[in-house]
Amino acid sequence: MPHEQFDRSRLRVKPLGEREHRYDLSHFLELDDAPEEVEDPDLATLADRLVAARRRDSQVIFAIGAHVIRRGVARFLIDLMERGVITHIAGNGAVAIHDFEFALIGATCESVAQYISEGQFGLWEETARLNDIARMAAEEGIGYGEAVGREIATGDFPHADISVLAAAYRLGAPATVHVSVGQDIVHEHPNCDGAAIGAASYTDFLIFARSVEGLESGAYLTFGTQVMGPEVYLKALAMARNVAHQEGRQIADFTTAVFDLKELPENYHRQPEQGDPNYYFRPWKTILVRTVADGGESFYFNLDHAVSIPSLWRLIVDRLEAQ
Repeated sequence: MPHEQFDRSRLRVKPLGEREHRYDLSHFLELDDAPEEVEDPDLATLADRLVAARRRDSQVIFAIGAHVIRRGVARFLIDLMERGVITHIAGNGAVAIHDFEFALIGATCESVAQYISEGQFGLWEETARLNDIARMAAEEGIGYGEAVGREIATGDFPHADISVLAAAYRLGAPATVHVSVGQDIVHEHPNCDGAAIGAASYTDFLIFARSVEGLESGAYLTFGTQVMGPEVYLKALAMARNVAHQEGRQIADFTTAVFDLKELPENYHRQPEQGDPNYYFRPWKTILVRTVADGGESFYFNLDHAVSIPSLWRLIVDRLEAQ
């Protein structure tokens, strides 16, 4: 017998105008706000690697968590896409939500503690438009990221200029959204179609895997994504290497970097033992050790996103302008 399901028609959904927002446009950094160069020779080396990768026409993929958008560094990511440095940007479902809300109303994020108590957390009318966009993407056979970027770039969004997804759409660069169904606030809404989200996000996964095929001599960087970033990459790399081996090629000589707030030991190039809790910090074993074991090199940076991304941007721009 089928199990009972939650009846979403009983929900009360409110407009975003009634929500108290934690972040607004005042949190966004201008390019001129980039901090002074971080005194870390590895960051300078990484900048060299990214510029060299693009000279070789190899992929430079950035995978980001939602907090990156909230930290107000979108202009730096957009500029790197415009300069052709970032060839692919990937995010989780919350990245699309924050990018969409910032573009629409110039604010995002709510107090979970406040709204979960009254059962209102995530139940905001305008944000649920993302479910309709996912349905359109599934019907058209395009990726969720492209569909959201197109909606922002071509629709009535007062702050579309700070949208990473809209910039990717405008530039024709792949921007993929990798959703875990049930983890995003839009999945609470009556208009959510899990099958459509799955189809659109899986299309994005295949687009992502195609980009990973071009990772030889390139780079894969993650910023604040401890599950999506390493796990989607791991599966895509397995697929890409499977085909490469059949064709007599390799995908081994590339650079990876992880940016996060977790403290790691200096010898992070060695995988922690399975009994160590750090073993379950996926970026370490997956991105910094296992996937570069056949000839690549990895770097770890313990930096806030509002420092790391602008600092890396400055180093890259300096190198590009010196050419």
